[in-house]
Amino acid sequence: MSAIPFLNAEYFEVKKNGVSPFQNMVAYLGGSAFQTVVDNPVTAYRQLVQQYAKDLSGKTVDPAIARAEANAVFKANPVAASMSGLGPRLVGVGFKRIPKFGFLLGISYFMDEHGNVGYVAATGASILSAPFINPIRMIEKQQRAYFKQTGKEKAIREILRESAAKNYRPLFRGTIPLMGHSLASATTGLVGQPQLQRYIKSKLDGYGFGAVAGLIASAAVSPIYILMTNPLSRLEVIMQTSSIQGKSISLVDALKEVARDSKEFGLRGVFRGQGIGIAKAIISLTMFHEGRIFLTEQFKSYNERKGYTYQVAA
Repeated sequence: MSAIPFLNAEYFEVKKNGVSPFQNMVAYLGGSAFQTVVDNPVTAYRQLVQQYAKDLSGKTVDPAIARAEANAVFKANPVAASMSGLGPRLVGVGFKRIPKFGFLLGISYFMDEHGNVGYVAATGASILSAPFINPIRMIEKQQRAYFKQTGKEKAIREILRESAAKNYRPLFRGTIPLMGHSLASATTGLVGQPQLQRYIKSKLDGYGFGAVAGLIASAAVSPIYILMTNPLSRLEVIMQTSSIQGKSISLVDALKEVARDSKEFGLRGVFRGQGIGIAKAIISLTMFHEGRIFLTEQFKSYNERKGYTYQVAA
């Protein structure tokens, strides 16, 4: 048996849940791609609200002014702003999600032959996948970092050229906050939301509202998820939107900046983009899981038609 999971014949065998590990991975990736396209405008807007916490002179501004700045950018370039960063995010469905979902589902199948995703798998996947994910997130944020100055997204080729001049080290800025962000995302979005959705669906099915269980579960989980991740997201934005050619911002410096923001503007400073983040999380979680579930059901139907069933090991 190969040490590499996707080279094992078992990777393509149907498990007790009605799909193979390969089909399960494809369903996760498909759901992620669907979510990425739908939530990109909200993702872009949230980054700008957090990024414009400082004006061009470096002075921290009121959250209301930051929102006004972000609104001005979107009004001036609605399509470009909404689609900014979508290219690397879609590429990231492969480069980011394959490592994350690979570790997540791999650990899950290692611990439970039916691949039930739990908190241990979520923790392992968050830590192990961060170095693979971070460069894509850095490029995505750099693309829209200079909208206010130029009115257009920065070319990926230019970002890579600037990074290459520093041996690509800038692409790993913000990796530590990302690990925490990824852990919160995995435990609430990939583990907690499906568990809550199943519970809510069981309660609503008798009333004919089972179809909205995913939306209700996402709405219930999202405030918890955003409360955990919003400060970490701020740290990522601070560390990843500074000039690649200039001096990098360390984690300690980013924490100091958030602390100054809190001192001047209170919780409004710490939780810039909180409301937008909750809206984004509801959209993202719902779209991801609905896409994943749809593809999983399609694979189950295909397996049933072809007579591919779970075989109990002898």
